[in-house]
Amino acid sequence: MQNSIALDSTRLQRLQQAPLWEFALALYAKPGVETACLTLQEEAELDVCELLFHCWLYSYGLEAIPGAVARQREQRRQWQSSVTAVLRGLRRDLKASAASSDSVAALRETIKQAELMAERENLQRWQEWVLEVHADEQRVMNIVEMPQDSAKWLRSQLIISETNIHSESSLNTTSALCEALQMLTCQLDPHQGAR
Repeated sequence: MQNSIALDSTRLQRLQQAPLWEFALALYAKPGVETACLTLQEEAELDVCELLFHCWLYSYGLEAIPGAVARQREQRRQWQSSVTAVLRGLRRDLKASAASSDSVAALRETIKQAELMAERENLQRWQEWVLEVHADEQRVMNIVEMPQDSAKWLRSQLIISETNIHSESSLNTTSALCEALQMLTCQLDPHQGAR
């Protein structure tokens, strides 16, 4: 973040014209991204919505300001734990029963759609937060020079607060998690693999 300067309004204007939900769907559909996101979610306990949020900012040459994002992160985590995780748990609990019952399979599919809607709502709230104008609080800033190692940059964005200490040690030591971050960032910046 030392290579960041004041916010470029052109970058913010481009960001305003690119909904986070659409960006997330497009990125998630790229080869290897779904697996990478799920690996980071399951093994490092990272919030995929926050992960996609940082990727969205990165793709427009922006990054979140640590102090500002820390406050929002807590609100988003509350949503994830009280809404999204509950739905995900229900969906997972019904997996075995759904294999032998069409009605349970239909219920599980409905819960899956509700889980997806909860994720979309969370992404919408991230987007609204970053685009709200507050005279007393800058929330994002430019990335002056794109990092040579975008996986390392992304890891630093996700490990801003002390509440991620478990994730930090996991992300620094587990090769599967490092590979997941690298896969994700290669899809963001295809030139990463060539450096």
